[in-house]
Amino acid sequence: MPAPVHLFDHPLVQHKLTLLRRKQTCTAEFRSLLGELSMLMTHDLTRHLPLREVEIQTPLAPARGRLIEGKKLVFVPVLRAGLGLLDGMLAVIPNARVGHIGLYRDETTLKPVQYYLRLPEGMPARDAIVVDPMLATGNSAVAALDLVKAAQPRSLRLVCLVSCPEGLANLRARHPDVPVYTAAIDERLNERSYILPGLGDAGDRYFGTRA
Repeated sequence: MPAPVHLFDHPLVQHKLTLLRRKQTCTAEFRSLLGELSMLMTHDLTRHLPLREVEIQTPLAPARGRLIEGKKLVFVPVLRAGLGLLDGMLAVIPNARVGHIGLYRDETTLKPVQYYLRLPEGMPARDAIVVDPMLATGNSAVAALDLVKAAQPRSLRLVCLVSCPEGLANLRARHPDVPVYTAAIDERLNERSYILPGLGDAGDRYFGTRA
């Protein structure tokens, strides 16, 4: 049975995603909203992290508390758009390690082309989260998961902001064991394989590389 698709349905996530989608949202506001969204999604994404009990001293008395077990989380953004989600995630979990995967889409074949890969050491002891704002055809996500899986992480998940049925189907066919976390499942792809209604090119909007 395929791993589940988890929908970030918190009202704040949906509110900020709607603001992010608007054509008139400027680059500065887009960056701010994307950072806020990534922090909100990270809270939900990490709700099942294991905890351990510890003894501490408050200003008034001894107490027992709980801390996250270990420091084995690694975020792996897909360059370049995945960087837009990374800062917010690190704001919530500053001790997480970071890997990078460089992929771009060949506009003729729609296939991903790899140009960079760097992952932390000791991946078999780490829980990996691949990060990319858009799951369109799913080809880049499949390629990224192929690369991370080859490093044999302890667990593997994919986080995207906006997805669509075609991309999810492609991912399920190639990586049925990987859970997907997304804030929206949009209608479909257009003839250029962009998500509709989507939000445009997340990388261009975040970095301001296209008017």
